[in-house]
Amino acid sequence: MKRSPAFINVIALLCLLLCGAVAFGAAPAHRSYRSRHVVSNFNPAKDDSIEYDEPQIRELAIAALGHEKGSVMAVDPTNGRILTIVDQKMAFGAGFEPCSTIKPVIALAGLQEGAITRDTMIKVGRRRYMDLTEAMAHSNNKYFEEVGTRLGFDTVHKYASLIGLGERVGYNIPEEQPGSLPVKPPYFGGVARMSSFGEGIRITPFQLASLISAFANGGTLYYLQYPRTTDEKQNFQPRVRQQLDIANLLPDLQDGMLAAVLYGTAKRSYDPYGEQALGKTGTCNDESVGGRLGWFVSYADRAHPKIVIVVLLHGGGRITSGPHASEIAGRIYRGLYQQNYFVDANPNRSSQYSTAVTGSSH
Repeated sequence: MKRSPAFINVIALLCLLLCGAVAFGAAPAHRSYRSRHVVSNFNPAKDDSIEYDEPQIRELAIAALGHEKGSVMAVDPTNGRILTIVDQKMAFGAGFEPCSTIKPVIALAGLQEGAITRDTMIKVGRRRYMDLTEAMAHSNNKYFEEVGTRLGFDTVHKYASLIGLGERVGYNIPEEQPGSLPVKPPYFGGVARMSSFGEGIRITPFQLASLISAFANGGTLYYLQYPRTTDEKQNFQPRVRQQLDIANLLPDLQDGMLAAVLYGTAKRSYDPYGEQALGKTGTCNDESVGGRLGWFVSYADRAHPKIVIVVLLHGGGRITSGPHASEIAGRIYRGLYQQNYFVDANPNRSSQYSTAVTGSSH
């Protein structure tokens, strides 16, 4: 059958559209968003005061962060000493939405109150159920929304206050901000959204570092201290803010944080040959500050924890995410491992410091 010129032109145009895009210079469809990330000349460390930071850790943190708009805080979980803060202006800010880093708090409350056990299966989809480990690993919102709903706002608020949200957790750090906790369920999403994204909460890197330090050391909430004089550094003495009776619950929480690194949302931090970290990611839009946030809070290692690392990213593109924050932390852990930072880790390491004292001011 004879084809009209118009019909032939239509066929040729379709073929060009379907088959010739790459030939005419279009980008391949599978290209990752990461390849479109434009590196700027932003220097997150330019205004920092660094004289008394630990140089080994600080240099690795700066190199890992690169030109990202973000902050890194490192803390010794055995005594609460801040080892370095990169982009101190951001770290000392008024607070950010915690995103999914609120989930360990909800898990702790759920376990302590008997709302869940580590083996409780909660429906998260039409034919899908998860236990605590898998929900932590994959940061499943439905799971934690259900746990928060079971607990209720008052209980969620109680545990958030217990671990230091809404107040300063540092000792003699005047720049630190307290963040905030809502006094009633958030208008958008109520306690469910509060339990999955931290809706209505403003959290700081200090508070997350304090919380995860307690998870690492067995339940001691130390006041965070940032020695910034020779005298403060030489005469450093740990100060206990509170002792949490959570030691029997920690293995359930730690398993979920380890799973996140091994195969979950934090798998970019995983190093099969180095020191194994445990952590939790968080990604969300923060309307109060504008743009996206990427969090990763973690510590290494599980048996003899020596360092807590909190990474906070703030930007506008998809690169700003919890998984990317975990990638940055992973670079720091790998650098520390290669420099033998973890070699002397042992359960009696904190004995080199004076006996901790209980402090009431901060």
